[in-house]
Amino acid sequence: MNLSRREFLQVLAAASAAGFSFNAAAEGAATASRKAPCNPYELPPFGNVSLLHYTDCHGQLLPVHFREPNVNLGVAGMRGRPPHLVGEAFLKHYGIAPGSREANAFTYLDFVDLARKYGKVGGFAHLSTLVKHIRAQRPGALLLDGGDTWGGGSATGLWTNAQDMVDAQKLLGIDVMTGHWEFTFGASRVQEIIQNDFGDKIDFVAQNVFDFDWGERIFKPYVIREINGTPVAIIGQSFPYTPIANPGYMIPGWSFGIRDEEMQQVVDEARGKGAQVVIVLSHNGMDVDLKMASRVTGIDAIMGGHTHDAVPAPVTVENAGGKTLVINSGSNGKFLSVLDLDVKNGKIAGYRFKLLPVFANLIEPDPEMAKHIAGVREPYLAKLNEELAVSDDLLYRRGNFNGTFDQLICDALIEQLDAQISLSPGFRWGVSVLPGQPITFEDLMTQTALTYPTVTRNSFSGEMIKTILEDVADNIFHEDPYYQQGGDMVRVGGLKYAIDPTKPIGSRITDMQLDGKPIEADKNYVVAGWASVAQPLEGTPVWDVVADWLRSKKVVRVSELNVPKLINVGDNPGLAL
Repeated sequence: MNLSRREFLQVLAAASAAGFSFNAAAEGAATASRKAPCNPYELPPFGNVSLLHYTDCHGQLLPVHFREPNVNLGVAGMRGRPPHLVGEAFLKHYGIAPGSREANAFTYLDFVDLARKYGKVGGFAHLSTLVKHIRAQRPGALLLDGGDTWGGGSATGLWTNAQDMVDAQKLLGIDVMTGHWEFTFGASRVQEIIQNDFGDKIDFVAQNVFDFDWGERIFKPYVIREINGTPVAIIGQSFPYTPIANPGYMIPGWSFGIRDEEMQQVVDEARGKGAQVVIVLSHNGMDVDLKMASRVTGIDAIMGGHTHDAVPAPVTVENAGGKTLVINSGSNGKFLSVLDLDVKNGKIAGYRFKLLPVFANLIEPDPEMAKHIAGVREPYLAKLNEELAVSDDLLYRRGNFNGTFDQLICDALIEQLDAQISLSPGFRWGVSVLPGQPITFEDLMTQTALTYPTVTRNSFSGEMIKTILEDVADNIFHEDPYYQQGGDMVRVGGLKYAIDPTKPIGSRITDMQLDGKPIEADKNYVVAGWASVAQPLEGTPVWDVVADWLRSKKVVRVSELNVPKLINVGDNPGLAL
């Protein structure tokens, strides 16, 4: 049974009594206003076309804590521009009150105290209730899934071969999706789900994925759906660098790329077939979306993901054909975007937008979704709930250079594999654990659950280590967004170094040291790591290594977070140390 409107309004009244304020952006406004109190989830309908969007939930079916970054540096033309604002700079830009629920949802500030005060966010049962409520206000609204739904960070997603999330998507009622981590389950599994589970109910779209040999598209590039009589085209854009950032052997023969020339052709084709509204459902990452919006004409809005940026108001980008709204909707099921369009005579006359934080204690869980989640988890509960250790610190991952949970993984790799240096991928998924709470096996799996988890122990020269760091840094800080891959810097244990993100490749990494001594280019060092994308590996999964280490420690504390010395970014509004 779903919440009645009266019951839902009672929940909203409780939220209002708690002092929560979250105002709708005015029609066509460039920034969100946050001044007068209002019910957070009671949005007055506007226009005749509505689109709902979430992205990058990474298999999180339950409500979570997720700390936003204190380091999200923008370089070159993106310096100081959304999404590269953190902490107080973020609050000031969007007019959000310090200490509010919004501040807790969107920033790292006072995270522990505010997380304890306001509770967890997300959860598919709570998201489902919210989606149904918003749809009831907006008949015909489409629900878009931006990808990274099946994989990366979910134990049950891994153990059920993504079926837990696929069934949740169907219950949630998504209409269209694109992909990225979905492809790490392998080409045959992706095609099986699209054919057997999605069928003619859910469209999987990606204009930029081609057969390498035959040059044909693997997926439909777009779909045209009518919303209240208005033809709306949804064009898919999967993560362009999937075969590089993830194992290419899992999707043999598939070619990706940004392909903005092909995107222009698809936009023109959709317009030619009568689409009055064109939406790109993107997994580019926000910086790439902003550049694409400046180059490709005829797109009304890009609803994007991949970089996990929660941006409260659209960025309006001008191009040769007009203007495009660029929207990013955060991660981990924390947010739901609502874009309302007023379409008159085939053109958009106005819009309203809200990025809604999904506060679990303000929304009753949807019973049908809650039943599904309980059923999926039941066979694995003993394993998921195992308490491995207790942390005296807040454990988190997000941030350009390191996180405390990453530090634990790096420390465990060094000790368990008897290595001098450890390297751990700069993934942006992985939930937060508050101080004093037990670290469960499920918490660990939110940081490590993927389909290529084998640990490695190698001998690398100092020159090779520098090359690795330089290559990853270029993926993040290249001045041209089209050369960025959207993750964070590889996490490092043991090794100390300095980085200047403003420099070109080959010149960013300096002052590399181990135990206070300079790294020698021609000397070999023992390096532990995991998640190699080069070839399939047999061996011990990283979660077993880290779990054993945590069990032996009982209580853990990150006494010093191993972050590099940062050069030439001291006044960057994407930095708050």
